[in-house]
Amino acid sequence: MKKRALVTGGCGFIGSNLTKELVSQGWTVDIVDNMSNGHLELLEGLKFRVIPTSGLISEFDKQSNRKQSTVLVAQDDFDSQGIIYEISQRKYDVVFHQAAIPRVLFSVENPAITTGTNIASTVTLFEACIGNVKRIVWASSSSVYGGADLMPTLETQPKDPKSPYAWQKSSIEELSKVFCNLYDIDIVCLRYFNVFGPGQYGNSPYSTAVSAWCNAILNELPLRSDGDGTQSRDLCYIDNVVQANILTANRVENFDGQCYNIACGDRTTNNQILSFFRNRFSNLNVVDAPWRPGDVMHTQADITKAKEDFGYNPSVRIWEGLEKTIEWWGLKK
Repeated sequence: MKKRALVTGGCGFIGSNLTKELVSQGWTVDIVDNMSNGHLELLEGLKFRVIPTSGLISEFDKQSNRKQSTVLVAQDDFDSQGIIYEISQRKYDVVFHQAAIPRVLFSVENPAITTGTNIASTVTLFEACIGNVKRIVWASSSSVYGGADLMPTLETQPKDPKSPYAWQKSSIEELSKVFCNLYDIDIVCLRYFNVFGPGQYGNSPYSTAVSAWCNAILNELPLRSDGDGTQSRDLCYIDNVVQANILTANRVENFDGQCYNIACGDRTTNNQILSFFRNRFSNLNVVDAPWRPGDVMHTQADITKAKEDFGYNPSVRIWEGLEKTIEWWGLKK
């Protein structure tokens, strides 16, 4: 029997790449995305049908003789009554919860709004999954560490969130353990480290320096360099993140709310990436900008636990990923 998945935020950068790979592996996939950060063009290459109201999904299934290769896209909030109803009907084996209100700076400026979605709405979704879904694969963030002193950083490193966004992610991690202990549900938390690659727009709330600079080069705009450029990140190409999601979804043993670093285990400075672009493209206009509030200085993950527990092995490293990303953007020297 083919596995069935709901991907929240499935028209976004990570969600769309995940959906494509799930479909290629034979999964039946529904998407819910309120399109605040989603783009239907990211589903290019898939057969999909858009449903404006999520509550119509069941009726649509009955009427359309849907083929399993067709993705249904509900343009709605992930905690809407329609989606909660669909989950209650046990339509899904796994919920891949990728949706959130992202971006550190936005959460600093809007703590109440972001808490409402990233915590309250997520709790509503998790509650609906109790007894109805085998597993939730949830997108957490390396921001929960708050700029760890120990690098590479283990999952056992004490958390120290520096922004409302990071605190929201940290809080749901704790809630996941509580839910797994109290209820009939299994949850795994994947701490993403600075994901980049095809499908990540330069003006997206999730944008890394890579996508922002690709966008600037394409549109002949200045490249913004925050701070002094010495900050470093464990940049993780999108294919690695997709791999981690599917590996955890397929694991037989329960996770019981455990957290895993999803990264490459190394780090690259903004200055190194900028040098790459300068060597690749001529006449770049780079402008200095202030440090971003709430940002951490360095990130680097220890990925041993993910390797040992479910066979995670990042197959695409930073420089290969940069080449693939530049190709997707269609940039020329």
